[in-house]
Parts: sequence; structure tokens; C-alpha cells
Amino acid sequence: MTGGGLKIVMEELSLHILDIVENSIDGGAKKVEIIVEEDSVKNRMMIEIRDDGRGMDEGTLGKVFDPFFTTRKVRKVGLGLPLLKQAAEAAGGGLNIESQPGQGSVVRASFQLDHIDRQPLGDMVQTLRLLVATHPEIRFIYKHRYEEEELCFDSQEEA
Repeated sequence: MTGGGLKIVMEELSLHILDIVENSIDGGAKKVEIIVEEDSVKNRMMIEIRDDGRGMDEGTLGKVFDPFFTTRKVRKVGLGLPLLKQAAEAAGGGLNIESQPGQGSVVRASFQLDHIDRQPLGDMVQTLRLLVATHPEIRFIYKHRYEEEELCFDSQEEA
């Protein structure tokens, strides 16, 4: 608690990714793709999370950055997207979402790679381990591109 209010801090981008992926799973996704691109020439980091879930209508899309809006029944706040948006904007980037009912959703966050306020990516291996262990029925695809190199993981290929 700080100044009478609740202070929530996600210090690593991997924790934001975990939260957004959990939203995808809650939205009925059976396949979630996570793409991280780091480009030092363009001084940009991009994180994209794609799912094949239920998607969102325009009314829901218009509320996703309101921390007091959530479609979850367990809690009354939805902080995942607002916190990721705040982290992206604090690091000279931004966040956008594309979604269609029945088509799934795409969340894209961009960051200035060398920005002093950019959070570290964090432990993506542990994040993926946790996702695969707790949701073995979901297909997770992770791609990490750094300059000309690419690392790929597909939970169905590894099983």
C-alpha cells in the first residue's frame, strides 16, 4: 500500500505476458502465439500475443484499458492490459489490440529498446514452463527474434 492506495508493480515484461496469455486462455483460446522481437538498429522491442479465442466486440474493446472493467467473474478489476500499456508508454512505445468476435485477438506492445524505463524481458523460459505445465491442453508457440537470429518453441512439438 502506498498513500492509502494499492500499488501493483509488474517489474518484468514476462509477467505482463503471463497475465495477457491467461486472459487469452480465459477467452477460450486453444492456441496462443507469443512473439518477441528485438531490433537494435531500429531501437525497438515488440511483443505480440495472438490467440484463437472468442475475441472481443467493439464495446468490450473500448473498455479494455479501464482497470475497473473485467469480464472475469473471480475479481472486479482487470489490470493486465492497462499495466502493459503503461509499461509500453513509459518506455517510449505503445499498445494496440485487434480483435473480432469469433476470430481471436492480437495484442501488440512496442518499446524503445534502450529506454531507461523499459522493463527487462525477464525469465521467459520460466513463464513458458508455467504456462505449459498449468495448461497442457493449450498449444503455445513462442518466437524470439534478436537481430538476425530466431528462437522458436512449440509446445506440441516438444511433447
